[in-house]
Amino acid sequence: MKLNQAPSFTTISLIAAPQDMASKRALVILAKGAEEMETVIPTDVMRRAGIKVTVAGLTGKEPVQCSRDVFICPDASLEDARKEGPYDVVVLPGGNLGAQNLSESAAVKDILKDQESRKGLIAAICAGPTALLAHGIGYGSKVTTHPLAKDKMMNGAHYSYSESRVEKDGNILTSRGPGTSFEFGLAIVETLLGKEVAEQVKAPLILKD
Repeated sequence: MKLNQAPSFTTISLIAAPQDMASKRALVILAKGAEEMETVIPTDVMRRAGIKVTVAGLTGKEPVQCSRDVFICPDASLEDARKEGPYDVVVLPGGNLGAQNLSESAAVKDILKDQESRKGLIAAICAGPTALLAHGIGYGSKVTTHPLAKDKMMNGAHYSYSESRVEKDGNILTSRGPGTSFEFGLAIVETLLGKEVAEQVKAPLILKD
């Protein structure tokens, strides 16, 4: 499909909220094959909290085809977004192909290494944590993943495994899959802004307790 043609799939544009109430900044790295819900829901939740979120396309600013053929329009290319760093949190969505692309990216490795060295928050969901393994990030941490990514994540015994829907160990925050995307986003908000703000964001979402 040519980019100047109207895509035949759903296109979602993620545009930052007009006010950065919290002065916190997040970088969501979007790769081809990313899981849509794990990208959009945490981004939405963080923006509701006033966090300034940049959705950065791994290979550029063109629309990214996700795992279920939804196209998401990044705010910036990763190359340009890196110049605006550092960020308070770096977020890695899942999706098998998306996680593989994150795992194979030298730019992602550099960003994660820098984030880890400055003790910044790193958040990954579903298969996304396997990119942490690939780049040697957070060794020794307790993590969770999608059940189908568990064996890959535990290869080499660099982590301890949790069955929790969201797991936070130091500056590494992980979660399990599409169905935990709201909890994942709220955990990021709570870590950066506190429990009270997270509860205020959660209340109008009508989530099941």
